[in-house]
Amino acid sequence: FDTLKDPVKNDKDFTPRGKFKWNKSKYHHKIKKISSVLAKIGEHESYYAPAVIGLVEVENPKVLNDLITHKNLIDHNYRFIHYDSPDKRGIDVALLYRPDVFKIISSETVYIPPLDEGSVIDHTRDVLVVKGVLNGDLVYILVNHWPSRAKGKLETKPERINAAKIVSETIYKIIAEERHEPKFIVIGDFNDDPSSQSLNQILVDNTFYNPMLSLHEKGLGTLKYNGDWYLFDQIILSKNFF
Repeated sequence: FDTLKDPVKNDKDFTPRGKFKWNKSKYHHKIKKISSVLAKIGEHESYYAPAVIGLVEVENPKVLNDLITHKNLIDHNYRFIHYDSPDKRGIDVALLYRPDVFKIISSETVYIPPLDEGSVIDHTRDVLVVKGVLNGDLVYILVNHWPSRAKGKLETKPERINAAKIVSETIYKIIAEERHEPKFIVIGDFNDDPSSQSLNQILVDNTFYNPMLSLHEKGLGTLKYNGDWYLFDQIILSKNFF
């Protein structure tokens, strides 16, 4: 988030007088920390900056531009793809990519309709679908940020199952329409573990491989809540990568 109040978004917590006292100093420190972490990915393993990076909880293009032009990342010449989502807090998903490695063909978003059509509709984030050529292969990248567990794990489970079904339908529609078999990278914050029904039984079928499952089975995670580890942030690959 930047420090400015957006009149059409519920982002007052991220303003100088808001809950987090979000000022320019905190904002620039956040940009510095994120860019530093991204710059170190693959530094000692492949000596190669990531070709693509999926991001969630992004407010607007300005913060993305500040991120990719920070001194930690500017030499990698990243570009970004971002669309506004209907989430009331104004948080979206985005994709950073290196144009020298990933050649963009097209991009679009997929709407995830809420199951609860009551008086107050709680919209989740759209799924970002990017089509491009990566190392000579036709690749689709889907960036996700599924409904949260804030209202309870079981209470919100149907929302994530619904998201999984829509993403799966999107993938198989693409497969049916493409003349050449594409490869898929499905990434993001799923607000579910690799063993959850939404992922293990619906999205990840015999066409996909989830490398995060083995990490989850070892008790590893990407976030800790009330003393327990959860692995909500995942990278799922179609098996035709191997």
